[in-house]
Amino acid sequence: MKYSAVFFDCDGVLVDSEHISSFVLRDMLQELGLTMTQIQVHAHFNGKTMKDELQWISSQVGKTLPDNWLFEFWQRRNAMLSLHLEPIPHANECVKIIHTNYAGLIACTSGGDRNKIELQLSKVGLLHFFEGKVFSGYEVALSKPAPDLYLKAASALGVDPKKCAVIEDSVTGVIAGVAAGAKVFGFINPHDKFSLTTAKDLLEVGACSIFTDMIKLPDLL
Repeated sequence: MKYSAVFFDCDGVLVDSEHISSFVLRDMLQELGLTMTQIQVHAHFNGKTMKDELQWISSQVGKTLPDNWLFEFWQRRNAMLSLHLEPIPHANECVKIIHTNYAGLIACTSGGDRNKIELQLSKVGLLHFFEGKVFSGYEVALSKPAPDLYLKAASALGVDPKKCAVIEDSVTGVIAGVAAGAKVFGFINPHDKFSLTTAKDLLEVGACSIFTDMIKLPDLL
């Protein structure tokens, strides 16, 4: 094995969820009086943890958010994900091959809340590959772009983070993986109509290479 373990981001890497979450978030921000396009929502929130963005939202709308606002967002988002979520093309074949090649030493490391991560992996038939190896940005002191999430995953798997590979699609995620000392591969989904992230963006913050089809990842690793 070229690496000790492989860590996958979830949204935009394994599941095509970003447009669904940003659609719900756009509507809920509009209800608060903050008008943003879906592309603007995607650009601002991609790769970040929603709990870390509540203060920013409050500052933009000029008022404290209701106590249940985040919970309502989760509920509305999860309902839409349950109905419409699809895997990233070739993600299932890719994970199956890498899971075999790396004797199960893979993990899902997402800034999202655990319920969302596990709902999504279950919905697209990937959860069994990551049983006991799902790590949420809500369960570390600092989420991405800090390295905490990747350091926690490496510790749990008993591997050196500097000998691991990370698969990310956002600038925030790439920064986190690089900060952990891992080798980061940047994924650009050519079918994503809402992302403004480019290969250049990911390379500039430390991605070692860029790929655009998940079926090519096993050979890169």
